[in-house]
Amino acid sequence: MVVKTSVLYVDDEENNLNSFRAYFRKQYEVYTATSVAAAFEILEKHEIHIIISDQRMPATTGVEFLEKTIEKNPDSMRLLLTAYSDLDVVIQAINQGQISKFIQKPWDWEKLSLAIENCAIKYKSKAELRQKNEQLEKLNNELNRFIYSISHDIRSPLMSILGVVQLSKASQKSKEVENYFDLINTCVIRLDVFIRNVIDYYKNSNAEEIKNKIDFKELATSVLDSLKNIDQKVVYEMEVEQSGEFVGDLFRIDVILKNLISNAIKYQNPDNKEAHRILLKIDANEKEVCLLVSDNGIGISNEHLQNIFKLFFRTGSLNQKEGSGIGLYIVKEATEKIKGTVSVESTPLSGSSFKVVIPNQK
Repeated sequence: MVVKTSVLYVDDEENNLNSFRAYFRKQYEVYTATSVAAAFEILEKHEIHIIISDQRMPATTGVEFLEKTIEKNPDSMRLLLTAYSDLDVVIQAINQGQISKFIQKPWDWEKLSLAIENCAIKYKSKAELRQKNEQLEKLNNELNRFIYSISHDIRSPLMSILGVVQLSKASQKSKEVENYFDLINTCVIRLDVFIRNVIDYYKNSNAEEIKNKIDFKELATSVLDSLKNIDQKVVYEMEVEQSGEFVGDLFRIDVILKNLISNAIKYQNPDNKEAHRILLKIDANEKEVCLLVSDNGIGISNEHLQNIFKLFFRTGSLNQKEGSGIGLYIVKEATEKIKGTVSVESTPLSGSSFKVVIPNQK
């Protein structure tokens, strides 16, 4: 069903309204009003695509009336009929976005018809664009929910495989077979990290910010305990200073720390004869918390520093361990959602240091 374009014309001169209605009634669904009050009654009852107003009316000006329609009818197109002497006011109204176009009085019917037709085309284009955006948003949400569901379903059997591998390693003595199990173990853990990243990405994108009282020593201990099984050769150092109560989004701060530390574990320097070390340093006070994650890994070259927070960006690292390209993107997105900042300093073959500062929401 084709919906007729609806037009509302407001003018205190009845003759102008009658002429307008007679000329356009076959082409458009025409509404007319002799006062602003009557016009608002029509706007309450009907969806109006194009609002036309005379500039000079007894109670208010056309610009003032059209400006008042923006809040409840933001998508409507607005057209002003005005005399030459009001051009300065009209230009200001156009610049402020209150009207789309103006026609000088007395109007030329052909020019007025063309102006209304153009407004109708613009309204239709805006409506189609809005509908497509809504469809895209719906598809995006459905895709996110699907990926989240699949990730959960995959992770359960993955953990079962990991348990079987660990039991098998303990029950056999062959060095060669043990090496195979180590390889399977490493691959399973890497896949699990990727799946957790996908789950964190979904949660970070959709979860509302929830404020919690945070004990950073407890949080840091929990985060490190959850990640130690990735590589048991890594040496961890933890320094936590907290003066006073800190309130923030516990979920997102947890996600930030886990992704930064997972990233530090991954990019070790194969030529470094010393143990791979990761320092987690937290300094929280009444104003903010500073989270610092440093390592002595392969570092990041200057050419990549500007890109590491982009989704799916990979550096092609020296240790040949390609990441998912999601972790640091999640760190940046989560940090921005809680109004924090993230920065990085790195020296190739010496290590990297990530610093996140988050305001106290107490």
